[in-house]
Amino acid sequence: MRPFLAILLLAPLATAPVRAQQRPITEKDLYQFKWAADPQISPDGKQVAYVLVTVNKRHTGYETSIWTVATDGSAPPRRLTAGSGDAALRWSPDSRTLAFVRAEEKSRPQIYLLSMSGGEAHQLTDAPRGASSPEWSPDGRVIAFGSSTKPSDFEDSTHAARGAHTGADSANAEPPSDVLVVTSAMFRSNGAGYLDLTRHRHIFTVPVDPTARAPAKATQLTSGDFDEGGVVWSADGTRIYFTSDRVAEPYYYAPNSDVYAVPATGGAIEKVIDIDGPIRGAVPSPDGKSFAFAGFVNPARPRSDNQTDLFAFASGQAKNLTAAYDYSVGDGPGGDQAAPRGGGQRPLIWSADGRSIITVTGEHGTANLMRFDAATGRAEALTTGNHDIMSYSATPDAATFALTVSDPTHIGDVYAFTAESKRLTQLTHINDSLFAQLTLPQPEEFWYRSFDGRKIEGWILKPPGFSPDHKYPMILEIHGGPHTNYGYTFFHEFQWMAAKGYVVLYTNPRGSTSYGQEFANIIQYRYPGDDYKDLMVAVDSLVRRGYVDDKKLGVTGGSGGGLLTNWTVTQTHRFAAAVSQRSVADWLGFWYSADFTLFTPTWFRSNPYQDPQEFLRRSPTTYASQITTPLLLVDGEADLRTPTGQGSEAMFRALKAQHKPTEMVLFPRESHELSRSGEPMHRVERLEHILEWFDKYLVGG
Repeated sequence: MRPFLAILLLAPLATAPVRAQQRPITEKDLYQFKWAADPQISPDGKQVAYVLVTVNKRHTGYETSIWTVATDGSAPPRRLTAGSGDAALRWSPDSRTLAFVRAEEKSRPQIYLLSMSGGEAHQLTDAPRGASSPEWSPDGRVIAFGSSTKPSDFEDSTHAARGAHTGADSANAEPPSDVLVVTSAMFRSNGAGYLDLTRHRHIFTVPVDPTARAPAKATQLTSGDFDEGGVVWSADGTRIYFTSDRVAEPYYYAPNSDVYAVPATGGAIEKVIDIDGPIRGAVPSPDGKSFAFAGFVNPARPRSDNQTDLFAFASGQAKNLTAAYDYSVGDGPGGDQAAPRGGGQRPLIWSADGRSIITVTGEHGTANLMRFDAATGRAEALTTGNHDIMSYSATPDAATFALTVSDPTHIGDVYAFTAESKRLTQLTHINDSLFAQLTLPQPEEFWYRSFDGRKIEGWILKPPGFSPDHKYPMILEIHGGPHTNYGYTFFHEFQWMAAKGYVVLYTNPRGSTSYGQEFANIIQYRYPGDDYKDLMVAVDSLVRRGYVDDKKLGVTGGSGGGLLTNWTVTQTHRFAAAVSQRSVADWLGFWYSADFTLFTPTWFRSNPYQDPQEFLRRSPTTYASQITTPLLLVDGEADLRTPTGQGSEAMFRALKAQHKPTEMVLFPRESHELSRSGEPMHRVERLEHILEWFDKYLVGG
């Protein structure tokens, strides 16, 4: 049973007025959704600035603007910026100025400054390849940022400007080569397309002059053939720390990255932290003598999933503070309503005295703030409850936090949180006017014993006006990853299915995160397999309750859930309809075409040219002749994570050859993020295609 405190903490989410005439949610309500993202509390703790994301008028994209609200809730939120692509905001140390990134149409994103005393924002950077991720120096005089700009880019832009000014005729000039020369196995990326392998993300600094109204000249601090990220300043402002994996073709090796430092005025780079594993979010302690970071040490034998731990580093030694805490640092449930284009972080926060570190952790489909003793690792829950803390920031003394919080019936709002009293105060109600019109059922949590006795957590979402005496059609939803989890966050797709009269079943089978290292890694070399069995036991458990029609069962999922959907219909005939989304169907084709590599033996024991049978045994296409379930295939044409050729197209061809009922829906311009941040119009049409398929085969619609 969940602790009673969960009810207290979540109470503010339920304060929206209930109207007399409520209605079920629809797919097109997405056009009215608003998302709060990247809440940044001012250093003085008086206000929170955040990104508000809305759907544009044409329903083809999203607009982002920056808003602010007082932490004491004394006034309603107000808009700060007039742009439609403003995000990545950061406060100056004196709380008087906001730095943010503005991405305008037909131009590279640049950093702007906005004085809180009034006036328009002015442009700070003019990097030819754009600027991102601003970070203020402790004295507020300099901002560090990231860019893939090369020195030659400044020369090119100068020449172009000079030519335009003089009217020089460049019509006869030979254009630069547009041929891509590929030398790396990772040469394209989902959402980005083919990569320019000659460019790398480096660190720049730019001086801040509040009175200037023209961009300032930036200084490049790092260069070379490697990318740098995770930028943070030292407390005295003399050095900038960053994280980098400075190994050529790192996919040949176990994951690894280290922390480096560069003088803030430029100079030689020094390695600061080196472990045998990846490091994320390293931050120095208030006294600068130690660091906190998230990551893991590579095991002797590769694992399919490596749970992220919290480390403290001092005197050249790294200590795992969460070795006895078997949940993942920085984890949280997956949904389809994280703020698209809004950004946000889950940073590590030091207490003012340097004795503890605060971070979010994922436990059983929830995400909450935990405080860990920096010496012993002793854990203390700061927030509890059935919700998802999606992103947050804190004042320098770690006394007050700004959070965005979501749960199964709320997309997410901005909250203030006081660490001493453990009190949450809701500051925004951005979707209340819409959600007050909607009937949104709460999911019912249940646990069940699987085929081997292992306990599995699941949820049942019932239609509005549910009656246990009625027989309902059911849809099984399967999450992707496979190392992620469903849980207590808002899922529009689930709510709309329930609104259409379906019982929705979703579970966290073995392989899911937020249940410990062993639970997540147990599917290694057995995916799909026993996780499929977990799902079928869940269906059996629900059917036994008596209100589901076992002749009207549907199954769907995306990515890894698409793989398991494909696998399910090759293993059983119990489902009357299936929808496979952004899927894997042919592991051989996936190995050769996905945007990331599988060169290390984490998912498979060998490579396909050495042992193709291992890949064939686990590929749904191998068993396509056994499929009798009508199968709809949904994909994005620009999906490079699960390319259509090995997934939807492979299954479609296999079923078409057998004259079996199948259709394929392809969305132009959409990547693997179709359901989460695709064009709003496409996201809505995707939902319509899915439900039309289930209506046709489950209820005769």
